[in-house]
Amino acid sequence: MAGLSRSQIEAKIRAAQREAERKFKAEVDRVNRENKRRVDDYNRKVDQHNRQVLQSQQRRVDAYNAEVARVNAHNQRVNTDNEQTNARNRATVSELNRQLRSAASGPRYTPAEQDLADRVQQQAAQHPERDHDAFLSYARIDGSDVGVALRAELQLLGASVWFDEVAIIPGKSQALQMDKGLRSARCGIALLTPAYLTGRFWTERELGALLHKETLIPVLHNVTFEQVAEYSGILPDLAGFETARDSVQDIAAKIAAAILATNAT
Repeated sequence: MAGLSRSQIEAKIRAAQREAERKFKAEVDRVNRENKRRVDDYNRKVDQHNRQVLQSQQRRVDAYNAEVARVNAHNQRVNTDNEQTNARNRATVSELNRQLRSAASGPRYTPAEQDLADRVQQQAAQHPERDHDAFLSYARIDGSDVGVALRAELQLLGASVWFDEVAIIPGKSQALQMDKGLRSARCGIALLTPAYLTGRFWTERELGALLHKETLIPVLHNVTFEQVAEYSGILPDLAGFETARDSVQDIAAKIAAAILATNAT
């Protein structure tokens, strides 16, 4: 170091430091590049593995979904076949009942009455466990005589009848009472009289809903179908029996032929 000035020595030291820093930085860069290469390579392998796992899982999910779709399609075909078979069976039973009721020894129905009898018979047959064959509802004011006579005729024919004289009772819903009666019997009979329609036993909405029940048999006494439609707001296709057309005895025979057929099946 002899002969070098202080400034020259300091310059050499700075040069050596710069060279050392350069080499250190170069080594750091090399290590970083190597680490990045290894990390990238590892990540590629992980991504490839994950894709393979996901593809395998997706294939299993797709296979499962395809099997579910196949089973659902099969079940749908079976359900459709069963519904068609049930419909054919119901039609066959309905036709047999129609033929039985049309026999010479049985009551004769109008087409509308026969459709009503078929519908009530089919619905009533679904509830063999209920206590009564029929629930009879009429207004005490103007329906008592016919109601009592109709009940007596039905009982003579073997029908079990629960009856209810409708009266205006404050705070008591007649619609709820009718629903309760219908739940205890296989069908309901409503003796429609002027008081029954206009005596504030029902709202228009309640009466319309009542007359559309599948198990209800309307019997009209001193009213017409047009008047029933006016008071209840129902469509004019209501079917029922009329004391203006048939005697109480004949009406009872028509009703009994429908509701007692359910006990024989």
